[in-house]
Amino acid sequence: MPYALVMRIARFTIADCQPRYGVVDDGPEPVSITELDGDPFAAEPKLSTRAHWLTDVRLLSPVAPSKVVGVGRNYADHVAEMGSEVPFEPALFLKPSTAVIGPGRSIRKPAATAELHYEGELAVVIARRCRKADIAEVGEYIMGYTVANDVTARDLQRRETQWTRAKGWDTFCPLGPWVETGISLDEAGRLGLRTLVDGEVKQDGNTAQLIRGLAELVAYISHFTTLLPGDVILTGTPSGVGPLEPGQQVSIEIESVGTLTNPVISER
Repeated sequence: MPYALVMRIARFTIADCQPRYGVVDDGPEPVSITELDGDPFAAEPKLSTRAHWLTDVRLLSPVAPSKVVGVGRNYADHVAEMGSEVPFEPALFLKPSTAVIGPGRSIRKPAATAELHYEGELAVVIARRCRKADIAEVGEYIMGYTVANDVTARDLQRRETQWTRAKGWDTFCPLGPWVETGISLDEAGRLGLRTLVDGEVKQDGNTAQLIRGLAELVAYISHFTTLLPGDVILTGTPSGVGPLEPGQQVSIEIESVGTLTNPVISER
């Protein structure tokens, strides 16, 4: 099954052609990508003989999810900085698929917000249909992990009871640069996470600080909505959230997964 294979699965285009999936080489500074024949969510994804230099392709969001499920207030230090309380049950919200962009794509700041914020997060990518999973079997449903930025219009979030608009704007869910597979649930639960704005570290946390762990979150979410292949769960952000302005660049680094970088522009 794809979630048992150790590889970096990316989605990309060449000269604006049809999106395709490939496997990025596993070097510390990867330089090439080899196309996959067929569906990466199939039981036996196969490498083709077609390889490309990474400099010749455009990386997209590594998956095209039917839905992105976000988890709010899942790091105690972030709960404290927001002046809030740890929720009795996981605080969930949805981001539409139209919010998803890939690495290097621009986050657009809408005129409706004066407080655009970054939130660096580890994202879980679902491998196969998952409905009412038990915590002990969650690992069977995970393809791997990618990096996410849960971009938020903080002033809108404070004004509105529901977070749909504050977190669901177009471009408010950068994902990438690829899906790193072969990471166990235990390993994913102790990864360093940093967010940098124009090279300055703003967040410096670790997934070991999660209030509710990855297996608990996936199982909980799967009991109210069926998770489909390629769906994404954002697991929460550590403390240090803050503003983004047009002209800045935000990078999120997650140990053993990768770095996601996006510029910020004004929405036209």
